[in-house]
Amino acid sequence: MKHDNLLRPFPENSDLFLFVAAMDATVNGIVITDNRQPDNPIIYCNKAFEELTGYRHDEIIGHNCRFLQGDDRNQKQRQLIRDTIERGEHCSLEIRNYRKDGTLFWNQLVISPVKDGDGNITHFVGVQNDVTRRREAEDALKEEKELLESRVASRTKELQESEEYLGSIVETIRESLVVLDEQINVLSVNDHFCKFFKLDTKEVVGKQLYDISNRAWDIPELRAVLEDILPHSNPFEGFEVEHEFPHIGKRLLVLNARQIKLRGKFKNRVLLAMEDFTDHRQVEQRKEDFISVASHEMKTPLTTIKGHLQLLTKRAEKAGVQADLKSLAITAKSVERLDTLINDLLDVSKIQSGRMQFNFTEFDFMNVVNNSIESVRETMDTHQIVVTGAADKKVQGDFFRLEQVMINLLTNAIKYSPAAKEISVHLSVLAGFLKVAVKDTGVGIKREDHKKIFERFYRSDGVQFSFQGLGIGLYISNQIIAEHNGTLWVESEEGQGSVFNFTIPFIK
Repeated sequence: MKHDNLLRPFPENSDLFLFVAAMDATVNGIVITDNRQPDNPIIYCNKAFEELTGYRHDEIIGHNCRFLQGDDRNQKQRQLIRDTIERGEHCSLEIRNYRKDGTLFWNQLVISPVKDGDGNITHFVGVQNDVTRRREAEDALKEEKELLESRVASRTKELQESEEYLGSIVETIRESLVVLDEQINVLSVNDHFCKFFKLDTKEVVGKQLYDISNRAWDIPELRAVLEDILPHSNPFEGFEVEHEFPHIGKRLLVLNARQIKLRGKFKNRVLLAMEDFTDHRQVEQRKEDFISVASHEMKTPLTTIKGHLQLLTKRAEKAGVQADLKSLAITAKSVERLDTLINDLLDVSKIQSGRMQFNFTEFDFMNVVNNSIESVRETMDTHQIVVTGAADKKVQGDFFRLEQVMINLLTNAIKYSPAAKEISVHLSVLAGFLKVAVKDTGVGIKREDHKKIFERFYRSDGVQFSFQGLGIGLYISNQIIAEHNGTLWVESEEGQGSVFNFTIPFIK
């Protein structure tokens, strides 16, 4: 380094000494060129310039600044620098430079002329900063912007090209679809709507929905969905409306509505789908009637069979015929299972018709737990039932129905964990509620089936061919717990067992 040579000619307290020392201390790269000599050679550079370029002091002095551009000589900024020097002006620009090791860096260059007392330009001062990171960030942002604009343009083109295609899909949907504006005016309907309600498009589009067919569509339930429920619950699904419609008579419709808040052409639209459930409901009703009648019809002969089994068992006990007693015991178990199944079917029928009876009394909940466990132990002795915690509280409920829930959860836990040796029951008291958790280590339940298993007759794919059952026990249990102002739910992972929980309020 030769910086000391520049300082030696000046006294340490002189202005020039301080000026050179200050420039060596700055973080900006600074060079001074001598305009009075051919090719404007560099006569001074500070330490920051050496660090910026990677060149030593002796490798810089005497060179023109253009040596930093190496072979990259076609930059338009080079011509700007030449023009600036020829005119003796000030300029600021960014140019690609290369360090001694060949790496590229972007140089922010400010050039200023220095004049003598006669106004002649004697020197140029160049102040330089490395702005590579900023330029890279700007270039990356520019590329990202161009890519995004390209994607937007491509997506816009796809949407434009697919508008007709999407319209044709809407027309093929086997539901009546209506598009409304914020004032519930009909903007469009699909072909299925016109065919189902026997209306022409001209009779519908442009009118308020309630005014269609001489205000036959002014239905209180429909108004409630669109004006009261939908704005606070978007989307809204499964709302049933039974109404007498012109041309088609009384129909049961299931309404699904969604409010779409967009800008521009499709601003604030309401999509209303109407599905006809009339025939489906009739089929369901016939099914319910069949289940109810069949269950009642099976009850009478089953009672007779149970009576004769008891009689035959007493005779076999008197005669001491062990083989007959064993066969009769197996038969009795099968009859009990059939009796339970028939009772469950009757309960389903009662729930559907709203005729399920509850006998609410006050009792100690632990009696329900103990009775249920004892009952299951008598009929299913393959597993040990381990009880932890306590629920020593009185409840207001139906003792038999709550026992029915407990037995169902316990038997399910045993049935679906055949390889296990025990199941656990944990009891707890939580903020006004009793909680029961029945845990097994069995096959588990897929997450997408957690809610479905409480539906009537639903059985997940993983168990319906491996385990017996109709899928009604949990449905009945859920209805019973709900009637007791409680909640029944499951926590499970497929292959990792299940925990069935329910809560009911206790008497404080």
